[in-house]
Amino acid sequence: MTLLEFDLLVLSISIIAGILGSLLGLGGGIIVIPALTLLFKIDIRYAIGASVVSVIATSSSAAAAYVRERMTNVRVAMVLELATTSGALTGAYLAGLLEGRWLYIIFAVMMAYSSFVMLRKRKETATMITKAAPWADYLRLHSSYFDKATGEEVRYRVVSTRIGLALMYGAGIVSGLLGIGSGALKVPAMDLAMRLPIKVSTATSNFMIGVTAAASAGVYFMRGDIDPYIAAPVATGVLIGAAIGPRIMGQITSTSLRVFFVLTLLVISVQMLLKGVRG
Repeated sequence: MTLLEFDLLVLSISIIAGILGSLLGLGGGIIVIPALTLLFKIDIRYAIGASVVSVIATSSSAAAAYVRERMTNVRVAMVLELATTSGALTGAYLAGLLEGRWLYIIFAVMMAYSSFVMLRKRKETATMITKAAPWADYLRLHSSYFDKATGEEVRYRVVSTRIGLALMYGAGIVSGLLGIGSGALKVPAMDLAMRLPIKVSTATSNFMIGVTAAASAGVYFMRGDIDPYIAAPVATGVLIGAAIGPRIMGQITSTSLRVFFVLTLLVISVQMLLKGVRG
């Protein structure tokens, strides 16, 4: 395969990754890493390095569109980012101490866990929540957004802020460890623990993942894990795809988005687990 053919293939896959990543709040890395390692046989450390760059690109492109549409809860994002950034620095350090096969296995386990908890669909709606939320009240985290799919203004309350902070530190560690932006853990944490609507969770995750990835990018760069010949077409493709994702978001229902999210995580977790077990 020539360098041009490689660049074009990676660019095409990265555009798809950018669309899915911005739509689901996962970052392009969740598609990029399996594609680079399974299809192109690239070492997972270089794949993770390219993924870190792609996650920053996804966030930069998609986050602006979601903020304009009032779908992103910026206050929640800024509070939780304190924990995820700290976790990302911890994860980036740990990544240099683990064997490649263990990175595959950890990746797979995290994806499978996220898909499991997302299947536990909540029975109550955001407006039905009456649980006390002193931290969220004090920080004024409650908000609303206009859902184009239903044509309604959706108001919601944020709860369990302290639990959310703890979960986000863990998500940050995973982000720094695997270079995936950790949206696969951030979205379930906000959706299930903090009771944000699924669309708000994915939009807010898109806003956060770029900052989290940027915190660990310097560590990967200093270690030589970011190869510009791989990272350049990945970042370009993801940036294009991430600009398309927000346009699709307003046209789909929350239920469809949840099902799509779970199926995506399940498929990828199985693929990566097999890769890790086989070595």
